[in-house]
Amino acid sequence: MPFEDATEQAALVAAKAITPVELVQSHLDRIEAANPRLNAIVTLVAERALAEAQAAERAIMRGDPLGPLHGVPFTVKDSLDTAEVPTQRGSPIFAGRVPSTDATSVARLRQAGAILLAKTNLPEFSFATETDNLLIGRTNNPWNLERTPGGSSGGESAAIAAGMSPLGLGSDVAISLRGPAAHTGIVALKATHGRIPTTEHWPQVPRRLWHVGPMARSVRDIALSYSLLAGPDGSDGYANSPLSFGAGCTSDPARALRVGWLVAPGFGPIAPDVATTVGDAARALAEAGCLVEPVRIPVLEEINGIDLYLNLQGPETKPVIAEAVEGHADQVFEHAKRILAMPDPSARDYVAATQAVERLRSGFADYFRRYDALLCPVTLLSAPPHDLAEFVIGGETVTSRHILRATVPFNLTGLPALSMRFGTSGDGMPIGIQLVSRWFAESTVLNVAARLEAVSRVAGLRPPH
Repeated sequence: MPFEDATEQAALVAAKAITPVELVQSHLDRIEAANPRLNAIVTLVAERALAEAQAAERAIMRGDPLGPLHGVPFTVKDSLDTAEVPTQRGSPIFAGRVPSTDATSVARLRQAGAILLAKTNLPEFSFATETDNLLIGRTNNPWNLERTPGGSSGGESAAIAAGMSPLGLGSDVAISLRGPAAHTGIVALKATHGRIPTTEHWPQVPRRLWHVGPMARSVRDIALSYSLLAGPDGSDGYANSPLSFGAGCTSDPARALRVGWLVAPGFGPIAPDVATTVGDAARALAEAGCLVEPVRIPVLEEINGIDLYLNLQGPETKPVIAEAVEGHADQVFEHAKRILAMPDPSARDYVAATQAVERLRSGFADYFRRYDALLCPVTLLSAPPHDLAEFVIGGETVTSRHILRATVPFNLTGLPALSMRFGTSGDGMPIGIQLVSRWFAESTVLNVAARLEAVSRVAGLRPPH
């Protein structure tokens, strides 16, 4: 039961084929079996979850109207506030911090009937691609314990991939939903910036780059979750666009979508098996009736998004981190130390970075005049071993920051982007592909993803741990 997707679990609950108590207990049992090896769970709320499951069961027996996720457990990255449940942000500095209210995204899943099961691990303050901290330590990838599940939503991706949760919430400032999803073989969506409120996520800065989004094991779960999460909440000033058209896979399957696919140039060195997987996905889309052709996007060849990200993120993030860690030097992990040690860009460099982002936006706007979607890599290699400072890809040595190269442009521009598995590396690790569409066209991304999932040979594979 833990490996059924959330949509199926909700249907079984509604049909009285399984009770919410049985469903929650099955996930608690799975956590007990798998988490000691993975270390993905920060806080388990078993007692409360079982009590809510009992209440959900009584509602079914009374014949009450049921939400679309009634009785289904879910997990939440520990950067999002959860009422009366610790939210500790990957740091001993915030150990024992208990919010009084839920983040908007958490509240919306609970309103749909979902039951909070646990909080999941993250790098300190969410600013790293390796999920490790001084609070509970390092999270391992369920496909290979010697590999990273990525970051910063690495605990969430590991929990979902390992069957400890069918559905979860993560966040993404440069890679943090899509990269961990690719490393662990699940699905994650970074919707158009502002579609899903980031209210009560920490840190808030740089707010124009942060996204909150769903993570799951199927595209239909992502579509359902997105439809529940999207829309203004009156608190997040960026979340001001009403959901005015279909949020799920609702496009006519016979429509000839135009999809461009890109491996190089534009992303730097890419592992051959990742490039092959993107090509395989392009052929699958062509066979599924899409009009598919290789493309080049000049602005990606001219601008390295990582450089822009560092120039924009550093000056805004450092003061917030410095304030949080003041007086706690002995409790600061290496991730925060690296942020605090970053040199500040000059005002000229900062302005140049903001102008380069505008050129990126214009370049993508031009691309999406001609195409409905873009198919490209997520990460440029499969999940690497823990704590590598450098990668060797195709004989070229790059720093670990290179892992951001294919994802950060879509944070800088706020475009919707989805990560899903479509291949396997030679050593058995998942390989993801990334689907991007124009602003507010999440339905297109989900449509294309559903077509790929329908022909995928790796959908539903389970990790060994």
